[in-house]
Amino acid sequence: MADLKFIKMNIEKNRPAWVTGTITTEIGAIYSVSPDLTRVDYWEHLKCRISAFRNNYIVNPGLYAVGVPDKNSDVLVSANYKLSFDAFRKALKGLNVWILVLDTKGINVWCAAGKGTFGTDELVRIISVTRLDRVVDHRRIIVPQLGAPGISAHKTTKATGFKVCYGPVRAEDIGAYIAAGYQATRDMRTVKFPLVDRLILTPMEINPAMKKYYPWYALIILTIFGLQPGGILFMDAISAGLPFLLLGLISVIAGALVTPVLLPFIPFRSFAVKGWITGILAVFLSTTYISMLGHLSKVLLIAAYLFFPLASSYIALQFTGASTFTGMSGVKKELKIGIPLYISGVAVSLILLLIYKLGEWRVL
Repeated sequence: MADLKFIKMNIEKNRPAWVTGTITTEIGAIYSVSPDLTRVDYWEHLKCRISAFRNNYIVNPGLYAVGVPDKNSDVLVSANYKLSFDAFRKALKGLNVWILVLDTKGINVWCAAGKGTFGTDELVRIISVTRLDRVVDHRRIIVPQLGAPGISAHKTTKATGFKVCYGPVRAEDIGAYIAAGYQATRDMRTVKFPLVDRLILTPMEINPAMKKYYPWYALIILTIFGLQPGGILFMDAISAGLPFLLLGLISVIAGALVTPVLLPFIPFRSFAVKGWITGILAVFLSTTYISMLGHLSKVLLIAAYLFFPLASSYIALQFTGASTFTGMSGVKKELKIGIPLYISGVAVSLILLLIYKLGEWRVL
């Protein structure tokens, strides 16, 4: 009960535009939400897509109404990640249903199910806290199919009396699923990952790579190439380091954009291998068709062919968690093999750069 009071106080204090009013029930007023998204919602989605504030983009957990639901209306379960919640309420336009929002710590249904926050314990807790058994007469809740790994149907039923039905993969199929008597077609059960979905996710990989890693990479490269026996020379750093700075940008694009977009067409299942393939092609095309890169010495060329495909591979590997292509075991297997190779590749690349500098200083 304390949780529910906190939720209501929080919403009353800063009532969001998507809360349109309340519906009176036996346990009191339940907030009703609009299925129509506003420009503010879409602007927030855009910022969220580029990782601006996605970790804090949350909805207060609890029970919400869409349309004018009553005691016979269906209860649908969702996560408290605002992006997921918005997609869900938008898909429910024209329906009269309840939305039971779990506290998944701002994580989407699929990822939260894997991490355990979209789980049986939280579902049981929120059913109890919202006193759902007094809001509806039936004992049936619909859980998204992608949340199935985290929800034990028989444990939920035993603890609450509510039967768990696993709904379709996509929220837009909810209406057809309910109309068909809670039966999902094969197409509703199929997990798809089309080009548009893959493209939408790429900013979440590009942005962190450019913000967290590239500035440090640029600083290291400029320091190495500008370092001379008499100190660090700015012009040497720029002229000699620029090709490697450019190759760094190209490897990010190859790993974070090209690999996800061409995912189904790049051979092999491993994301690390897919990223390495796009990376080595990017280095080949860059050094072949960009005159500035064609003048790299043999030592630097070897270092470039070694380091940058591995960088693309590592970045592409991060996309595994955003895709439906592999599971947790697949990610762990790739990391187990990939991490030693990445560390070894970086070490050899640094040795090659050291050999290049010693040659430049006429020590070797």
